[in-house]
Parts: sequence; structure tokens; C-alpha cells
Amino acid sequence: MKRRLLRILAIVLGSVLGLAVLAVIAGTVGVRGSLPRLAGRAHVAGLEEAVRIDRDDLGVPFIQAANRPDAARALGYLHAQDRFFQMDLQRRLAAGELAALMGPALLETDRDHRRHGFQDLARQVVAAASPSDRALLKAYAAGVNAGLADLRARPFEYWLLRQKPAAWRPEDTVLSLYAMAIDLSLSGAVEERDRVVVRELLPAGAQALLFPRGNRWEAPLQDDPVSGVVIPDSAAFDLRRWKFSGMTWQAFHDSVRQAADAAADPSGGDAADQVPPHDRAGSNNWAVAGRLTAHGGALIASDMHLALSLPNTWYRVRMAWPEDDAVRDLVGVTLPGTPLLVAGSNGQVAWCYTNSQSDTADLVIVETDSTDASRYLTPDGPRPFDRRREVIAVAGAAPDTLWAEWTIWGPVWKTDYKGRKLALRWTAHDATSSNLALQRLETVATIDEALDVAAVAGIPQQNFVCADADGRIGWTIIGAIPRREGWDGRAPSSWSDGAHRWTGYATPDERPRIVDPPEGRLWTANNRVVGGADLDLLGEGGYATGPRARQIRDALRALDHPDEEDMLALQLDDRAVFVQEWRDLALQVLERHPPAPGSPRDVWRRTVTERWEGRAVPSSVSYYMARNVMWGCVDGVFEVLLRPLRARDPQFHDWSLPYRLAVTWELLEQQPPHLLAPWHVDWDDVVLQAIDRVMAQAGDHPETFTWATHHETVIAHPFTQILPQLSRWLALPPAHLPGDGMMPRVQGGRSGASNRMVVSPGREQDGIFHMPGGQSGHPFSPYFTKGHTDWMEGNPTPLLPGPAVHTLVLEGR
Repeated sequence: MKRRLLRILAIVLGSVLGLAVLAVIAGTVGVRGSLPRLAGRAHVAGLEEAVRIDRDDLGVPFIQAANRPDAARALGYLHAQDRFFQMDLQRRLAAGELAALMGPALLETDRDHRRHGFQDLARQVVAAASPSDRALLKAYAAGVNAGLADLRARPFEYWLLRQKPAAWRPEDTVLSLYAMAIDLSLSGAVEERDRVVVRELLPAGAQALLFPRGNRWEAPLQDDPVSGVVIPDSAAFDLRRWKFSGMTWQAFHDSVRQAADAAADPSGGDAADQVPPHDRAGSNNWAVAGRLTAHGGALIASDMHLALSLPNTWYRVRMAWPEDDAVRDLVGVTLPGTPLLVAGSNGQVAWCYTNSQSDTADLVIVETDSTDASRYLTPDGPRPFDRRREVIAVAGAAPDTLWAEWTIWGPVWKTDYKGRKLALRWTAHDATSSNLALQRLETVATIDEALDVAAVAGIPQQNFVCADADGRIGWTIIGAIPRREGWDGRAPSSWSDGAHRWTGYATPDERPRIVDPPEGRLWTANNRVVGGADLDLLGEGGYATGPRARQIRDALRALDHPDEEDMLALQLDDRAVFVQEWRDLALQVLERHPPAPGSPRDVWRRTVTERWEGRAVPSSVSYYMARNVMWGCVDGVFEVLLRPLRARDPQFHDWSLPYRLAVTWELLEQQPPHLLAPWHVDWDDVVLQAIDRVMAQAGDHPETFTWATHHETVIAHPFTQILPQLSRWLALPPAHLPGDGMMPRVQGGRSGASNRMVVSPGREQDGIFHMPGGQSGHPFSPYFTKGHTDWMEGNPTPLLPGPAVHTLVLEGR
């Protein structure tokens, strides 16, 4: 979601901002007037009793309230004071209302998102909520509006855009959750769209090769075997005899060879972008049972990988209130726009997530009635499209009217390469799949209770890992799981005859669950976690290749009685275990084809042996050279297939083939002659040409070809992309950080760990937390970037807020 919003704002700011903003940012009274109130007293209508808010030296608040609704009002107040613009973008993104704030440049984005009908769905979710959940939403919204009203001036972004912020509504919290769903759940549907051209243009043998169910690097929690990469024999698929669109093989060969020779430099742009989205912007989490740890308490570790900008996605908080003759005490992270603790600990149970990458959305090939284009075929006969009129407000221009077409399965979302309409069947389009049940985690006392909550909570589907104060650990899937009938959901299909359909959602008893695993460890990293019937139920939405999960699993197994700092060290693990396998493969090829002394291939060989650090560190030349050979091998194998797919479907994404690395490895190992691209002499030549391309990139001074040279992390407010003059106030200095996409420390140019948290429930005082940026979204706040250095350096800073530096009291009367 952050990456999408960065692109959106970059489009619009050039047209609405001028150099006059420099004077504003430099310190006008209006901008400084939107600084949050840190101390003193403030009025928040509806509070039953006064709420005390202590902030520590990082600006992390400790909310001390008399009850849960008062805590929600106080949290809403803080979110509005520190992060209102972030919240506003979230709700507008889901609602399709960005153009109303930022003008015509955002109209197409709004048209795309308005098709989902999330505004109406959000109202339905609020209406269907329990009385206590609705009361919590209303209390939070009231707190947000009180916090916004208590600013002496509107947030500075609205000054720059010459707009005024709109009040917060209870349904806006649900829209914030839908914005996360757009970010987390739709990449699998994009992959499905791309598979249409693969299924219809490539023979079955090629399809089986490109879409294996598993691979050699996987580390699932369930060991049920699944089929790996299957190399088709020459009768099933032979590149030497294959023709595309009637082209002769020679003509096809020539066109593809030209493309291969002109292939993009894999070092260009964001270095992590060579990795599929689910391998670069996912998350890690794991748990260790108390019987294995140094102190006897169960440990969980969580680092959620997202696009990075200022402010950060998450807002830290500690909240406490009396309840049932005890004190309910929560600590962790919240999402501005929502009143819930997303991940953290309640003192008895701690929990965290990673994106499951299972399949929660399917594309339906809509068959239009051949006699009436306004109708489409269904199992009950032809039906007219439900055409919904959406009026989109546009700042500085006339409103736009969109007619969104809906089917019985969902909205018409995209078209395939033939222009056929594709309807989107997605869990997010069912109001029953979204709710506030996540709040119940605040009061659970055991992992069994936590897993029961996860079975009914309505959030975007995730891996849910938890631990309790008795030392127990558990895993399940949180979020709606559709039940499919008639097919596996891996590619679009027609549902017009009723043979393919959803038959509702999995019940709590049908969900996969792992409780107290015998080995005492759990881990997830956006990888395939289960097999067998559980995998059939979850489907495949583009699982990560697996090396990241495998490295975490192996490291956990090697630890002897770990503690919190051991967990943090694993989160910071930048060892190039996976890339080293590819380095070793390339060295074996060079043993068979010894390079001339002093030749570029010899320089590569000596660099990756004599200077091999085995880590993705900024100063490393050897890592970058080995990494690029790995991706060069993928290019050498896949360009022969990707070229015709892109020619037929310009919207095709290379990463829609998520197991390209696994397929490439098996081909290089098994060396089938009928699948070798014709411009290669043999399979060793694939590797040799990859080395040649890397050395050409390195140029005359390969010693300067470091990971840092091509791997710079930039974290900034989105306004800086159009007006770099604002970077003085709205950006952090560019940094060269360790990490990459295929190791626990995932780090890209604009993506990475949005937080790192380690906690043992009941031992929160020993917990660890840090995140990029700071608590506040205001550039003149002392907390705009406070704590960022700890995130960069991986320092074990405390999870709990420290001593109070500022105290604010909120009063209702």
C-alpha cells in the first residue's frame, strides 16, 4: 500500500505544488501549528474519565484509561495528531476518493478502486457489527476528530495541497482494512490473469514446468510431500520444434536472441525488485516453545516487510485499563485508522503475522451472451450486467462518472490478453469476511483461545503465530478461506455452467492449525506452510520460493536455549546461504571450462572465492557478482519463453512465474537438450554467458562493483519525489544497509522490515522493538525520525515505552 501511495503522490504533486511551499516548510506558523500536543490538558468529548498519556523519549505513548472505549478515544486522538494524512490516504485509496483530494491525476486510480464497492461494504460491516464493536468504532472516530480539531492548524500536507481534511467516520476504519487487503491480497489475482496467456499459448508440458507446486528449497511446517519441478520430456515440450504464432524457428530464434542481447541490466533500479513481490516484500515470523529457551518462556519474533516511507506504516503504543479486578495491559503496534492492536502482547499471549500468500481471489472468465452484449452467461441462464453508477469527485475539475459492471461473482475487474472480461471473486467483496473480532485477542489467556479468535477474525488472510505465558506456541491461518469446487483456482476459468464455484468459507474446524509442535518451533516467511488437503484448501496465491524460510528454520534448529537477543540476531541475518549455492554452481562450471588467467571470467572466479564474505553487506563485491550471475542464469533460461508471452500480452509480468529460480536450477542440473535456448552451446554456456554479462556490467574497475553501489535505501515522505528541495525536512539520508530478498534480513531500495519485534508473553520488560522512521508524521516533531538509527543498526531497544518525558491528560468534561 505504501508503494502504491508513493507512486500516486508522485503523479499529482508536480501539478499542485510550487516553490512557494519551501517557505511554508521552512517554518510558517501554519505548518508549525499542526504539531501534536505533547503535554498539558485537552478536551475529548465522550470520555467517561480522564485519560493519562505518557510519552517516552521516542515519543511512544502509554495510554492509561478507565475502560476500553476511553482507550480507543485516546488512541484515535493520538493517531489524528501524529498521522492523520496517512489515515486519510488509506481510506481514500480503498474508497476511490483520492482525486477529490489531489485532482485529476488520481482519477484512473479512483476508477480502478471504486469498482470494488468498498464504501458500501464498509457501511455494511459497521451495520452488522456487534453493539460493543460499533461502540468501539464510534469512540475511536470521536477521538480522531477530537485530535484533528485540537491541532492549531490543519496537518501540513493539506496546506501544501490547499485542501481541508474531512472528518473521520466509523466506516473509515473498515476502509483502512480494505486498503491493506488491496496491498496484501491482490498480487495473486494479477498472477492468475497472466496465466491465461500461458495456459492458452504454451503446451501442457511447458505449463507443468513453469508452475510446480513445490521446490527443493521449501521449509513447510507440514512435511506432506508435494510435486517439485517436473522436467517434461521432448514429446511433451521441445523448444527445438516449438513454433509461436506461425513463426519459423529461425525467425523466432533471431527475435528472441536480439531481446536476450539487449536484456536489461539486472543491477538497475531497486536491487530487490529482481525478486518476485512475495519474496521481497513479505514478512518473517517464528516462535520457540518455552522448554527450549534460555528463560523458559516462549518467544515470538516478527518483522513485517512493507514499502518504507515517512511516516512508517505502524504506530507504537502501550495501552492499559482496569478490567475484572485486574489491569489489561497491551503493548505492540497499531495501524493508524484502526483502534486495534495489530501485533504485540497482552501479557498472557503474544501474536504476529506474515502474509500467507494463499489464494483468496479467483478470476472468472465472463462469457458474454452472443445475442446480447449487455448480458452474460450464468448457471441459471443469461443475466444482465449489474451496472452501478459511481460519481467520483475531482479537485479542480468536474466530477467523473463511472459505470462499474458487476456479475453474480463480483465486479468486472480486468480483461485478459484476448479482451475477455474477467470478474473478480474475492473474499474482500463479502461483507461477512470483515469484522472487528481481532479485538478479542486483547483478552485471550492461552494460545487455544487466540487460535479460536483467529478462526473467526475478519482481516486480510495471514499466517498467525502466537505464544502464551505457559510456554506454548501455535499457528493457524487468520482471515476468510474460500472453499472451491471443480478446480484448484490456479488459473482463470469460466463459471457459467456451475462446474467451478465457491461453496462458502471454511469453518473453524476445517482450518489448518498446529499446536505445540513436537520440535518446539514454528516459522513462516510467505512460503508454502502446509501440504495435502490443507494445501488444497488454502490454494496457491504465489508462495515465496522458500530459501528465506529454510534459512530461518535451520538457524532456529541450531540455536541452543535462545533468548530475545538471539531472535533479533536471526532477524538481522544477512548470510548469503542461497546465493552461495548459485556461486558454487557457477564455480563448478568454471572448473569444467577453465578461464584464461586475467580474463573477465577469471576475475569473477577469484573475486567470489578469495573475497567471499558470504553476506549481503554493502561493501561486498563478491556477493553482488554472485547474485547477478544467479539472475543472469534465470534470464538465460526464461527469455526464450517470456519473449513470446510478452509479445502477445504486453501486461504480462515476469514475476507471475514465481518459481523461476527453482525451474532454472533444475534445468541447469538436469540439462535437458530439448529445453536449451538455441543461442546456447550447452547448459554450461547459460552460466558462462551470465558471468560474461556481469563482468561487462562491472566494467574496468570491478573492485567498485559493490552491493552498496547498486543497493541504496531511500526512506522519505512521498512529497520529496517531485520536489527534492523538501528532502531537507522530509527525507532521511540515503543509506547502504545489509540484506536482500532471499534471506531473513529482507532489504530493498524502498522496502524492508517495517518493524522488528521480539517478545515473550509475561516478560515484556525484556522485549525488543524498533522500526524505521519515528512515531510522528510531522517533520518538525522531535519524534519524526527518533529511533530510526536503532532500526538501521539493529540495536536491541526495548519493546515497552521508557520513563515519561511528556504527560498529556485528556478530559471529557
